[in-house]
Amino acid sequence: MTHTNFKFPVIAALCALSACSQLPSPAAPQTTAPAVAAPAPAASLPADAGPPLRIDSAHSLIAVTVRRGGLLARLGHDHVVASHAITGTVTPSRNVADFQFRLDEMKIDEADLRQIAGLEKQPSADAIEGTRHNMLTKVLDAERYPLVNVHAERSAAGQPLRVAITLHGVTRTLDIPVQLREENGVINVKGTVVLKQTDFGLTPFSVMGGAMAVLDQMELRFDLSAR
Repeated sequence: MTHTNFKFPVIAALCALSACSQLPSPAAPQTTAPAVAAPAPAASLPADAGPPLRIDSAHSLIAVTVRRGGLLARLGHDHVVASHAITGTVTPSRNVADFQFRLDEMKIDEADLRQIAGLEKQPSADAIEGTRHNMLTKVLDAERYPLVNVHAERSAAGQPLRVAITLHGVTRTLDIPVQLREENGVINVKGTVVLKQTDFGLTPFSVMGGAMAVLDQMELRFDLSAR
């Protein structure tokens, strides 16, 4: 098993939430720039670059742990929200990757993922369905923003991935350290990252004036393979 130069993406995201844009940069001063020649066409890939690899959904996972807060937090549950249906491509010759997943296809509180996250007491089927409804309708507005899109690249081996995550119509860019390996033509990347719901214009779910609430911070774990 050897390390590869490929800059593979993550997160993620993430995302997802439980129970539950890029903010515009300040406008630059307007100046009158001299006319410039049109940019040259992008260079084509080398003939031996080969086709892009495709993300293997059967061996890929994004899991987000969201935790409860508020004065009555003991009455609620922490949750794990996960996507197993991740699609996209990896282009090793360019050290870039693009993938996406649907929010309405995410799974809530799968028993094995709760165990990995260290969460006890499996919620009831009714509680899980309530969490799913609140997440999709009251937090994520999944009907209007059904997809999470991720673009990732890396400038040099050993450097963190530069990842642009678009969720809820908002794009955030961050650097994420990863474990990246290649074996028998399969690229695998693993890592974790902490995100905040409010960074994507989301309002964490709460009831009773915040006495029961979902914390803003989300813990995202990813394990993605492409072949």
